[in-house]
Amino acid sequence: MTTSSVETRTIRLENPYIPKLAVVEQVITETWDTKTFRAVFRDADLRESFTYEPGQFQEVSVFGVGEAPFCLTSSPTRKGFIEFSVKKIGSVTSALHEIEEGTVIGIRAPLGNWFPYEKFKGKDLWFIGGGIGMAPLRSLLNFCLDNRKDYGKIYIVYGARTSADLCFKYEFDQWQSSPDTELFLTIDSEEEGWDKNVGFVPQYVMDLKPSPRNAIAITCGPPIMIKFTLKNLEELGFEDDQVWTTLEMKMKCGIGKCGRCNIGHKYVCVDGPVFSYAQLKELPPEY
Repeated sequence: MTTSSVETRTIRLENPYIPKLAVVEQVITETWDTKTFRAVFRDADLRESFTYEPGQFQEVSVFGVGEAPFCLTSSPTRKGFIEFSVKKIGSVTSALHEIEEGTVIGIRAPLGNWFPYEKFKGKDLWFIGGGIGMAPLRSLLNFCLDNRKDYGKIYIVYGARTSADLCFKYEFDQWQSSPDTELFLTIDSEEEGWDKNVGFVPQYVMDLKPSPRNAIAITCGPPIMIKFTLKNLEELGFEDDQVWTTLEMKMKCGIGKCGRCNIGHKYVCVDGPVFSYAQLKELPPEY
């Protein structure tokens, strides 16, 4: 066979580190230190074809500053845009808090695994969130509400230090008016005008006494809240595979290359960020 008769092909692999360009369409001030951003891809075809699953995350670039991972807090049932919530704690998050609508950012997504919502069908769901930890739960929550007939009763337990620290307040009425859905709010200490529960989220869960029968619990929040919520759910009779959470600490590259989020034999950005309590118990106690 001569050289001229050999068929050659060039395979072009997409560079996973190159972000897609997106425009910030809306900026919502949630609290004094948290904002939610709605972004749309500049490429019209990508805007229409882009899809993801509840629980996945993205890497967001502020050009000239850096890149950081954030959960996708919007639901894939709502097309044409993506949303993510940002708590101001570092250089990239501070830069995001300064940008205005119309700013171009970079997005690498979708990344990571997702909540196994197919396994949740027909079951009662307990969403248990604290502070900014409600952001990843919101994606799955709105997904389930948009597919309401597939799931049993939905209970939302959400708390923060103060009422001013609660995010997504503009959706509370929609959540609690949905069929067979209840919203339970709590803050850490009493304040004037507050007529809901006062107390920490883990204790409020114990007071509500969710039944583990045909139920799933999904929780996210500050590490100390997750720790005691998991403990209390176990005490209430929930099996380890009935409880799910999402971890985002220490993630950096988003594709399992930098090793920053490695824990035991897992990479949180690839094997997670969603884990069952059973899976967490198999990992070293770093999270």
